[in-house]
Amino acid sequence: MPLTAEDVDRFEVARPRLGAIAYRLLGSASDAEDVVQETFLRWHAADPGRIEVPEAWLTKVLTRLCLNQLTSARARRETYVGQWLPEPLLEGDPMLGPAETAEQRESVSYAMLTLMERLTPGERAVYVLREAFGHAHREIADVLGISEAASQQLHHRAKRHLARDRVRTEVDAGAARRIAEEFLAAATSGKYDGLLSMLTDDAVAIGDGGGKVPARAKAFEGARAVARFMWGLFRPARSKRDLVGGSPGVYATTANGEPAVVAVVDGRVVGVVCLEVTPEGIAGFRSQVNPDKLRRATERWASGDHGEPLFHAF
Repeated sequence: MPLTAEDVDRFEVARPRLGAIAYRLLGSASDAEDVVQETFLRWHAADPGRIEVPEAWLTKVLTRLCLNQLTSARARRETYVGQWLPEPLLEGDPMLGPAETAEQRESVSYAMLTLMERLTPGERAVYVLREAFGHAHREIADVLGISEAASQQLHHRAKRHLARDRVRTEVDAGAARRIAEEFLAAATSGKYDGLLSMLTDDAVAIGDGGGKVPARAKAFEGARAVARFMWGLFRPARSKRDLVGGSPGVYATTANGEPAVVAVVDGRVVGVVCLEVTPEGIAGFRSQVNPDKLRRATERWASGDHGEPLFHAF
């Protein structure tokens, strides 16, 4: 049966929320878009007029598609070249979803998305639906086809796993940019001690090049190792310019609600570095340079006016 205009409108109203759920579950905007589109096809094949609660039906279909995707993604990531990191979303991207509560903001942070890779698909689904979208365990149980008690248990396990390595300070967009600017100033000043003072003793830095752009798979660990790496990252070198096709303009902004550094060449985002901020200083740098994971960032970047870069790297 063809969809009516009302049926299409119902889905389009739900689309942003579905995309936000899928992104948190998959850590990939492109995969989230595919799953949302598949959900639409399922909606088209169903008889929407017979569905009593469309939002619940769509959430169930989307979540189960994501669970299937997560299972296959785990197998693919075993053969992924280098370190796998999520796809970053720049400030204002609608796929970031709701941000009214601390739980909602944390659930989409780059640091949290990376941590959630440790969870089982079921734990991740329960955590996202509960923490970011406020679903009751009764509703989550229906979505996943489990008991309410099982949903509560999965939620408890997920929170326990995530609590082990989670220490985060919330900062607003203005403060995030200032932190990113201060980091860039320190990293390009030539004063090693100034950069070192911004880092926690156990700071780490890691990157994802997907085998397409050189990125160290093993993390730099410890403040001194990270500071040396960051200090050298912005040193001029022709090989770096050749690699990205020019001298990148470097901007301080936010990605996934965290301070971020964005490198842009001729309107193309070639790198996003997300900074994990704690009360003691910057504890983590996660760099996404895999071009396949920067397409949406490039599209988002093109839609705004960002002024002049702070400087040109390399």
